[in-house]
Amino acid sequence: MREAIERLFGAAGFAAAAYVSAESLLADEAARDPDCIVSDLRLPTMSGLELLAELRARGWRAPLILITAHDAPGLAEEALRCGAAAYLVKPFHGTALLASVRAVVTMSKES
Repeated sequence: MREAIERLFGAAGFAAAAYVSAESLLADEAARDPDCIVSDLRLPTMSGLELLAELRARGWRAPLILITAHDAPGLAEEALRCGAAAYLVKPFHGTALLASVRAVVTMSKES
């Protein structure tokens, strides 16, 4: 999924980098100021919500879009309450992800 999303972004004209783990992203100083971050909710060592909290604790302000194949009642609301910019449930169309990215990037730049 990570590689497919990276290809989707490239085809849409976005500069994108994919990371094998949350820790890889956090360790990459060059990634510190992205326009947007897309993360799965279920990650190997921390959840997407834990990643979001860690990003904010480190001062990263990029909007974060959470995606998941493991939706549950109230999870979308919790993600948004915790600061996720958007929440998408797999399977989703690539156009839905691109629209979400464009919307959150636009809102982020306006604020």
